[in-house]
Amino acid sequence: MFWTKLWEILTITSVWELLIIFSAKIIEVTIGTLRSILIVKGYRTQAVLLALVEIALWVSIASRVITGSVVLPMKGIAYALGFAAGVYFGSLVEQKLAFGKLLIQTITSPMHAEEISKTLRDLGCGVTAVEAKGKDEAKTILMVYTNRRGSEKIITAILTVDPTAMIVRNDVSTLVGGYIHSGKSILK
Repeated sequence: MFWTKLWEILTITSVWELLIIFSAKIIEVTIGTLRSILIVKGYRTQAVLLALVEIALWVSIASRVITGSVVLPMKGIAYALGFAAGVYFGSLVEQKLAFGKLLIQTITSPMHAEEISKTLRDLGCGVTAVEAKGKDEAKTILMVYTNRRGSEKIITAILTVDPTAMIVRNDVSTLVGGYIHSGKSILK
């Protein structure tokens, strides 16, 4: 009796409706994740456009789930699973799109610094070198401002010349002046 009633509750909602709720929620939360990241990175116009799509999806999805979640609990479960999956997929999409700028700082020996600088400049990057003193010896700090997209190529080039280089990547929210390698950007 119990199992029959439980099975009835779990299967009363059509699989298609549950898939629509689940898929739409993934899309909505993915958009929301991207919107939040875009705001933090300074892409306000694009974030506003995504917010319009996000709220339109939210209203339509939430209304389907709310009107019947007591009688049809699987709608709520599909909604919750879609939310969790949307956060995950949103972070993957953002990682692939790689919004924003980075400051890549490389701490290396003066001997490697010249070769790394030349290699990076050949890639079209602006490089600033600063003499520094490490724990036991002289060091050179190389600074490169670049787009996040394509930054792995720069790091690979640095490590090819000096596999022991210390590399620090920092997100940059505001940058005025200087030289940044102009990569193709779909958003800004």
